[in-house]
Amino acid sequence: MGHDQVLEAFQLECGALGDAVAGLSGAEWDLPTRCAPWTVRDLLGHVCVVIDWLPVMLDAPEPGGAEISAAEYYRPDDRFSPGTNARRIALAQDRAAGPADGAASAEDFAATWRRADRLCRDQPGGRTVRTRHGDAMLLSEFVLTRVVEVAVHGLDMADALGCEAWLTPAAGDAVAELLLGTEHATAADELGWSRSRLLRKTTGREPLNETETARVERLGIHWLALG
Repeated sequence: MGHDQVLEAFQLECGALGDAVAGLSGAEWDLPTRCAPWTVRDLLGHVCVVIDWLPVMLDAPEPGGAEISAAEYYRPDDRFSPGTNARRIALAQDRAAGPADGAASAEDFAATWRRADRLCRDQPGGRTVRTRHGDAMLLSEFVLTRVVEVAVHGLDMADALGCEAWLTPAAGDAVAELLLGTEHATAADELGWSRSRLLRKTTGREPLNETETARVERLGIHWLALG
């Protein structure tokens, strides 16, 4: 997926999430999510944190060349260790505690993603960045991982709020291609799944039944485990 397409998916999905949280009540901000111990407000704080890595990375010296893809970014190592996860939880809760109320949290998210989007659009298509894990990646590939964060956690928030998922077609297609690979990007259609259901299935948020497991194996699909 090209630089411009990834940025479009990022912009659209962030806009949809921003619209969804703009009018939440105080009680809704405090609802628990499946990403324990985060509330809806904490989870939005986490999304702000992971988007805010972009300006920091763009301010740093550009690495010589890309070493890994978005798919390789999700390789299992210490980035998913208990210690790293504890730091991730604390950062999200600290970010969520900053704004005075839910409205301010929504405004913080809007300002955060718009700033990142603006900075990314000013970069050439071949721009590379180094992640906080030390990976050198094309900026477009790293932004694709941010689309995953916004899309998947958008599903978590929608489920916590008891409302329909707002996953945008652009983000759904981008994440499907990442999760399944180009050769299997239409597999969700063959399985009869919407893009939101595909994300739930591939991240373990909704288990596969025996029939689905057999069909996935028959199609030769080996997707990423994002947790």
